[in-house]
Amino acid sequence: KMLIPLDMLQPGEKAEVVEVSGDAAWVCRLAEMGLREGCQLTVLQPGSPCLLKVADCRLCLRGGEATQILVTPVTA
Repeated sequence: KMLIPLDMLQPGEKAEVVEVSGDAAWVCRLAEMGLREGCQLTVLQPGSPCLLKVADCRLCLRGGEATQILVTPVTA
């Protein structure tokens, strides 16, 4: 499987989260919002802010936060 940083995905692309790194409190906060290892997401808007669809929620990441999330693209 190809691992890439989340910020490399284009609008509409789907991916599975493989790893979330960074400050433990931030990683925990993302997990509470549903963005954790194994979850699937869709990129709504790349860049900063980065808008994601995770389950039935929309999340917004700012700055370089998306570089700390490694994903593998999902096709289909």
